[in-house]
Amino acid sequence: QVQLVESGGGLVQPGGSLRLSCAASGSIFSINAPGWARQAPGKQRELVARITSGGSANYADSVKGRFTISRDNAKNTVYLQMNSLKPEDTAVYYCNALINTQAMGVRNYWGQGTQVTVSS
Repeated sequence: QVQLVESGGGLVQPGGSLRLSCAASGSIFSINAPGWARQAPGKQRELVARITSGGSANYADSVKGRFTISRDNAKNTVYLQMNSLKPEDTAVYYCNALINTQAMGVRNYWGQGTQVTVSS
């Protein structure tokens, strides 16, 4: 019954910015270590960023200094602010989280993805 829905993707020029949002719905007790991953055609899925309940964040080397992950626990939402975008950032971006529910316990969930295209 848990669902993750991403939004905020689109077409942007190099050097531009986008903010992605991921909202979780369902009978949720807690959301642990939400994050973002991306996958370009023909390439392996890459973890982009992850944030813990304590606010500690981890980033892939390719996005450090440009991307910022944050969360709003009251809204069950995680965000990814993307600045100074490059063509190599083009990919489908997926929201991911460990979510605890009464019915299923702790389980890993993925959103359906949102397309980000960086091109001039």
